[in-house]
Amino acid sequence: MKKLKPFIFPLILIGSVLIGSLIGVIFKEDATVLKPFGEVFLNLMYTLVVPLVFFTISSSIANMVNMKRLGHILKYLFITFLFTSFVAAVLMLIVSLIIDPVGSASIPFVSEGQEAVNIGSKIVEMITVTDFASLLSKDHMLPLIIFSIIFGISISLLGKEGKKIATGLETLSKIMMKFIRIIMYYAPIGLGAYFASLVGEFGPNLLGSYARSMALYYGMCILYFFIVYTAYSYFSHKKKGIKAFYKNAFAPALTSLATQSSLASLPSNLEAAEHMGVPKDVREICMPIGATMHMEGSSMAAILKIVFLFGIFGVPFTGIDTYLIALLIAVLSGVVMSGIPGGGLIGEMLIVSLYNFPASAFPIIATIAWLVDPPATCLNVTGDITSSMLVTRMVDGKDWLKD
Repeated sequence: MKKLKPFIFPLILIGSVLIGSLIGVIFKEDATVLKPFGEVFLNLMYTLVVPLVFFTISSSIANMVNMKRLGHILKYLFITFLFTSFVAAVLMLIVSLIIDPVGSASIPFVSEGQEAVNIGSKIVEMITVTDFASLLSKDHMLPLIIFSIIFGISISLLGKEGKKIATGLETLSKIMMKFIRIIMYYAPIGLGAYFASLVGEFGPNLLGSYARSMALYYGMCILYFFIVYTAYSYFSHKKKGIKAFYKNAFAPALTSLATQSSLASLPSNLEAAEHMGVPKDVREICMPIGATMHMEGSSMAAILKIVFLFGIFGVPFTGIDTYLIALLIAVLSGVVMSGIPGGGLIGEMLIVSLYNFPASAFPIIATIAWLVDPPATCLNVTGDITSSMLVTRMVDGKDWLKD
């Protein structure tokens, strides 16, 4: 029973998700009456995000005596994010070249004009806001993260004078984690209700002309979860790493499937990383940044969108330059564009403009983006867990995970 204890709550969550999905299948659109119960859970998670990110990041850095360690964490963090996003894109590209995600489907279109994307201004929007009040919003996570990092460094540089503030921030961070655990008692009800609503309202739309590409993407996501994340966990600490991953990854994974939001899954992700033994400074830097700048599922989805458009419009998807541009867009979508407000739309504009597709391709991409969102978000969230393990492995060495 002691060995089974860590799995009890994930099993309860899985059970609630299955029951909710069954309710959605049986009652169809009538199941949307349960949506408010799911929205309560989602809103509670969202209200936690801003204070959680600020207190965890700033307290972690403020209490970090060794600034050199911070530099190591950030360096390996971004290397890991780029590498894992690239791996996800390459694997999806290879599979898409072997298995045609479109088949014989075709969609007529009318060529229209389109507005140019000003990437420079979007990058400014990504990393800054015009006033302090705008930081207190989940819509401006990267500016908040940057502010929190600088705030924490400033406290640390004060030395003894800043120690009381650093201690206070750490206490507030612990309070937020307790807050998360209280909310998670409601998770089985919230997730079950959300799944009932999702399946009841949107399930039938997964059929039709997009079924082939969705089957390919969903299948790839399942394989990626169990093969690639197992490999990353093994590299982080061999069998102990795999055991720690599978003991703790399912709660945030299920939360992400229901809410379809990396930010709403952040509290659960932080708790999972803590239980896995990821050091406080690593998890409280890696997770919030990863929630906005690390999207392996989005990298895979970008490849699918590109290949799908080529197939729909009858354009041969061949050539090294075509593949390299696809991989570049995928990595940008997974690491850079994900942090920009409206970043998904910008990534889609890049796909259309760089390959000279007509503007009418946007609804096609939007439909794909909507259909792949649940499993993509699941990979985005779960990838932050394995990335935190890999970063810890590189920062603290191969024996980081204690019994």
